[in-house]
Amino acid sequence: MVMRGAVESGFPLLGVAILGCFCCMRGGQTQDDSGSEGIPGTMPPHLIFILADDQGYGDVGYHGSDIHTPVLDQLAGEGVKLENYYVQPICSPSRSQLMTGRYQIHTGLQHSIIRARQPLCLPPDAPTLAERLQEAGYSTHMVGKWHLGFCRPGCLPTGRGFQSFLGSLTGSGDHFSYQSCDQAEACGFDLHDGERPAWEMSGNYSTTLYIERVKKILRAHDPRKPLFLYLALQAVHTPLQAPNHFLRRYSALDNRPRRHYAAMVSCVDEGVGVLVQELRTRGLYQNSVLVYSSDNGGQPLSGGCNWPLRGGKGTYWEGGVRAVGFVHSPLLKRKGKVSKALIHVSDWYPTLLSLAGAPEKDRGQLDGHNVWGAISQGLPCPRTEILFNIDPVSRRPSEADSRTLALNGFGIWDTAVRAAIRAGDWKLLTGNVGDGDWVPPQTLPGGPQQWQGMEKRRDQRGKSVWLFNITADPYERSDLADARPEVVKILLARLAEYNQTAVPPRNPPDDHMADPQLHGGVWTPWLGEPGSEEPGGSGEGGKGKSSKMRHCKVCKLKALFKKVGSRMQRSSLFF
Repeated sequence: MVMRGAVESGFPLLGVAILGCFCCMRGGQTQDDSGSEGIPGTMPPHLIFILADDQGYGDVGYHGSDIHTPVLDQLAGEGVKLENYYVQPICSPSRSQLMTGRYQIHTGLQHSIIRARQPLCLPPDAPTLAERLQEAGYSTHMVGKWHLGFCRPGCLPTGRGFQSFLGSLTGSGDHFSYQSCDQAEACGFDLHDGERPAWEMSGNYSTTLYIERVKKILRAHDPRKPLFLYLALQAVHTPLQAPNHFLRRYSALDNRPRRHYAAMVSCVDEGVGVLVQELRTRGLYQNSVLVYSSDNGGQPLSGGCNWPLRGGKGTYWEGGVRAVGFVHSPLLKRKGKVSKALIHVSDWYPTLLSLAGAPEKDRGQLDGHNVWGAISQGLPCPRTEILFNIDPVSRRPSEADSRTLALNGFGIWDTAVRAAIRAGDWKLLTGNVGDGDWVPPQTLPGGPQQWQGMEKRRDQRGKSVWLFNITADPYERSDLADARPEVVKILLARLAEYNQTAVPPRNPPDDHMADPQLHGGVWTPWLGEPGSEEPGGSGEGGKGKSSKMRHCKVCKLKALFKKVGSRMQRSSLFF
């Protein structure tokens, strides 16, 4: 369904003046992106997408960081820095929108991350970026963290368009041992080479291991064929671990989490330098486009810094969704520039497909926009608004009363629902949008007495709606919800319009049959493909490993006993 603009919704022309053009609704890429298509008769460019994990907005040298990132600084300085660039506040949502070009409300992934034991993954009817690029003749390789579900074999990266994969399937794990835990009671090994556990690689530091695999891919690649390489680094996500020679660089830092975090960032920086040098050595650099992005804001409690932005990872404040991002490429028509174009992580899907010369199959289903013309040439950006999310699961009955709809929401929107939208200069937030503190650099996370220098929020108690002019107030210090009710009403109506197109949230409970201890100590798919395991299905019902696990009564009893035992263990902590 195509969204309607403010005037079509019955709002006065004031809405158009405030919010700008609403032409870029879902499926409405109407502006000309001349110069953004693949060049006829030439080989499409090699596409390199590097996604850092939990890198804060303030954790790169060119944003004034105390962390040394000479490689990232040089690549960004020679390319285009994206200084109005947004992602999602947590891992899976950013990755799902990168891979599908669709907002969370259109994939059913509105609520939180995909947990390790959750029987959930990307919807099969949403083709991934890798699948589309493979159709266009690309070699497709992924290295690093997936975190988009793996309950069935078809959910794995190799089932969603990648010809090779080395990395982890869950959201986090030890950077050396690759042990990953979902809460305390379910732990297992999580490093996979293709579809098998890569036990023999345990002990290697994740960033170093992944860069070595990247070098191997580049050395084996036929330069006559276009390449898509997706490097989704596990760093700088917790646990905070780094090789000793990187830690020694920051021995003067008294803040231990910050010291380890900084060492991890420096290791990432050095690894990116190795990747770019390998592109040059293999003759791939001149026809390449490299995109660098963080997946969400940094976590101040774990060494990250988003200063001077407000909030951090897990929140819809700017510190949670404004990301480090840049494009580096010899193919850019403008280099050494700073772009203030409004860009969202979902835009990479249509942008990279356009560069690849892939046919436009699913434009009407996309929320992303082709922004290459804005990045490379400084053309007007087709995007004028971003729906960050609408999460109906977040609405708790205890948080809502008649005021959230009738008073705060003007009868338009229930402001107890966690939601956020950016339109033109304006940003509206509703519901529980997360901790809104400003955390200055070097704040120590060791105890309450060490947080005294932190700026505490003063506008969240008892509130359920906020409005900011982000262009004039990028640090979200001046809430204008009371002063500009006409803008609030327009943006609440936009949320309501978007919500009309939302699919129901898919948030199934954890399946204890996913426990790695039932699968040789490894996180791995535990369900068969649809139809292959159910009675009367058309597949090989019961012949595969997944079906055996599903119907194994002993395994089910083991899972039940472990579940009961872990709950009893947790209960004993309170007595």
